[in-house]
Amino acid sequence: MGSDEIDLTNIDNAPRLAQILRADDAVVMTSMLTPEKGRDYRALMSNLHMAETVCLALGQAACSHFVYLSSDAVYDAHQIPLDEDSSREPIDLYALSHTAREMMLSSELEKKNIPLCILRLTNVYGPGDPHNAYGPNRFVRTALREGRIELFGRAEERRSHVLIDDVIRLISLVLDCRSAGALNVAVRRASSFGDIARAVIRLVAKPVHVDYLPRTVPTIHRPYKPTQVFRFIYNLGRPISPIVHRTFVNTAVSDAFPEFRFTPLEDGLASFINAERNGAHTPASAVGSCGFAVAPLPRD
Repeated sequence: MGSDEIDLTNIDNAPRLAQILRADDAVVMTSMLTPEKGRDYRALMSNLHMAETVCLALGQAACSHFVYLSSDAVYDAHQIPLDEDSSREPIDLYALSHTAREMMLSSELEKKNIPLCILRLTNVYGPGDPHNAYGPNRFVRTALREGRIELFGRAEERRSHVLIDDVIRLISLVLDCRSAGALNVAVRRASSFGDIARAVIRLVAKPVHVDYLPRTVPTIHRPYKPTQVFRFIYNLGRPISPIVHRTFVNTAVSDAFPEFRFTPLEDGLASFINAERNGAHTPASAVGSCGFAVAPLPRD
């Protein structure tokens, strides 16, 4: 259900949502105003109202399982490598909205003994992306359509990039197993934006010009905290850089789903490029900013 069917930013719609929910439903909440929609207090309040509407509906009805798609933005990125036990320290209003929503849903669902699974997504790429964010999504599209890629600074920041197909497979596994708790949807081997740009150029097999632009966001220095002994040891022998990387220990995914494997980056980029070339993508205008799925739970 998109926002045109039920506008979650209006809490008066909570009774309508409650009427739709059934006791044996699994609910997947993807509703979110993402950063390109705004990073100010207005976007924050709209995102909190969405969670409030859901919580109010759950106060009147019930479901059997709830999955919330959150973001790795809830973590302090300087505490690398990150895992599910890393502290949530939001540094902007978008991150704060996810942190607050996680807590709101957890509090409400715990009262009704409904299992909650929080999936904290890292950078997601692939066909149908409506955001065109800096990284694989933008690099592939500008390389194919304009023959160029723009990089900021030296593009050495390392990030976890996950193919959308892998996100969908993990959501399916979580629903099948009725999983509860938090799980980072992240690959262990992070790639720099420069590495991704070079991979895209190889795969598109056409001339692509690379423009290096000045950074638009100043770099930030933060010292290690006294409690970060493991992370200090982990980084011994590595150059100390003002550039912020986001790396993950993703053992929780393999522990929960031993047979699951993330798609290698080059394979994912190749499939994405092929989809873009064949027009097998959803125009951004056709993708709503809010999504809310309700489905019967699978039976054993």
